[in-house]
Parts: sequence; structure tokens; C-alpha cells
Amino acid sequence: MRFFKAAILAGTVAVIAATSAFAADVKIGFVVKQPEEPWFQDEWKFAEVAAQEKGFTLVKIGAEDGEKVQSAIDNLGAQGAQGFIICTPDVKLGPGIVAKAEANQLKLMTVDDRLVGADGNPLEDVPHMGISATKIGEAVGQAISDEVKKRGWNPAEVGVIRVSYDQLPTAVDRVEGALSVLKANGFAAANIFDAPQAKTDTEAALNASTTVLNKNAGIKQWVAVGLNDEAVLGAVRATESVGIAAENVVGVGIGGADSAINEFKKPTATGFFGTVIISPKRHGYETALNMYEWIANGKEPEKLILTAGQLALRDDYQAVRKDLGIE
Repeated sequence: MRFFKAAILAGTVAVIAATSAFAADVKIGFVVKQPEEPWFQDEWKFAEVAAQEKGFTLVKIGAEDGEKVQSAIDNLGAQGAQGFIICTPDVKLGPGIVAKAEANQLKLMTVDDRLVGADGNPLEDVPHMGISATKIGEAVGQAISDEVKKRGWNPAEVGVIRVSYDQLPTAVDRVEGALSVLKANGFAAANIFDAPQAKTDTEAALNASTTVLNKNAGIKQWVAVGLNDEAVLGAVRATESVGIAAENVVGVGIGGADSAINEFKKPTATGFFGTVIISPKRHGYETALNMYEWIANGKEPEKLILTAGQLALRDDYQAVRKDLGIE
């Protein structure tokens, strides 16, 4: 019996050792289009956490254009990698990326930006993790609706500043997601006003929103939605410039940018009520983990995984950031 137990123990140790050795042989690439950007730096950071947990090697590569993408994939093939995750600088590179991955016998998963084919449609056979722009917009709309109800306002009399950048599909999806919820909660379509921005920054949003406010001076209570925190902050600055008190404004941004956090840190609350923070944690950690499971255990990831954000307010933003792994 003692010999039998020892044999089992020895076998278990051998399996663990073999598993560890195999994990050490797994090499996964993580290619991003803007390696200097904090978002991608954080994705890499969380992918490294997965690598440390599972014992595989993570190869981080920046590829800002199509030529560098092709070179990166060849590089990974030459290093003996088994797969890679990519956020491509151009989604139209899709067929070329797929072909190059196949030529190097690499498994492929995309993150953030989904590859498209020659017809402009998504390459649905390539597993992808992305952000649901519509769901994030809906979270914005719900947060605004809840706060307006809490304040006792009549939604039908409230003005809505739609800070718009319609040349970007993601911007349209986010804003329309927010507006769909606002309309369902009694906001009047006639009181939704477009404020087209020339650029996606605070100054452009301020200029566009000021025009809307000046044309509709009879409306006393306002809410604001837009592509990002900067868009909504611009609308809030516009309300301040025309003398609308902070208690008559509810703006909810998207992103959890430094500009939003700085707004929460001000000693007195402004019309910038909240932000839906998008976290890079799942996009880095989970995609790397999924790729490892695919290589090590043959468990292919879901074809489409969509993530949403988490609402952060002035009094809880630090806890939310910590929960998302970015504090």
C-alpha cells in the first residue's frame, strides 16, 4: 500500500512537472497598434498577469501600420510562438492578417478592433473580444434617467445635448444607445439637440454645445451625452459659460479619462455627474488566458465576446477603478 501511494504521488508530481514544462514552451504574441497609449500599456500589463499565472511567455509587439503587422507575425512565427492576439492599425488588413497567421501556423484572436473582409463585413471565424458601444451608451442613458428621476425633474421638459461625431461609427452607436434609453424614460425627441464637434476634444464640444444652449435659452434643465468624457465635459463647460447652475445639469461621459477623474476631485460638484469606465483588464488578461487555453487544451474561445463599462460617480470612482484593476 505504501508503495502504491508513493507511485501515485510520483505520478502526480510527474504530471505537474510535465504541465509546467509545457506551459513554459507556450509563447503568445500580443500585438497592438499604439504601444505608447495607456490603454494598450494596461492591456499588456494584464496579459502579463495571465502569463505569470499560467507560466507561458508573452511577446509584446507594437505595430503601427500594415507592414509592421506583417513583420510582427513573421517574427512570432520565427520565435516559435503558437498564437497571437492583435489590435490592428487597420481592420481592412483582415484577410492579409489571417493569411499570414495561417502561413506561420499561428492561432489568431483579435481585441478591441474587429477584422473585416474585402466586403467590409466582420471576419466572424476569427475569435474577437470587443467593446459593446451600444451597451455602454445604454448605461449612460440609464444613469442619466435615474438621476433625473431622483431630482424630480420632468424628463419631457429637459433638454438633451447630443454631442456628435457621426463620422465615427462607435460614436454613433454610443450616443444612440444613450438616446434610446432616454426616450424610453420619457425624454422628448423634440428636445434632443445635435451639437456636432469638429474634433473629439473638450474645446470642440464646448463650442458646439454653446451654440445649442444659446438657441434654446428657454430650457432650464439639461443633460449631455457624447462619444467620450471630453465631449460631455465640453457640454458641461458650455452650460457654465451661459450661466446654468450645476444642479440643473447632468452629464455622463465614457472612458474614465484623467479629465473625468480630475472633475470628480474638484471641491464642489459640477454638472459632470459620472462616467462609464471602460477597463482594459478583461481585454488584456482574458484574451491572453483564452489564447493559452486554446493552445494548451484545445479550447477555442467564443467567436464574439463583448464587454461593457462600469458607472463611476464622484463619491465612488476610486472604488470602481480599484474593482476594475486600474487604481
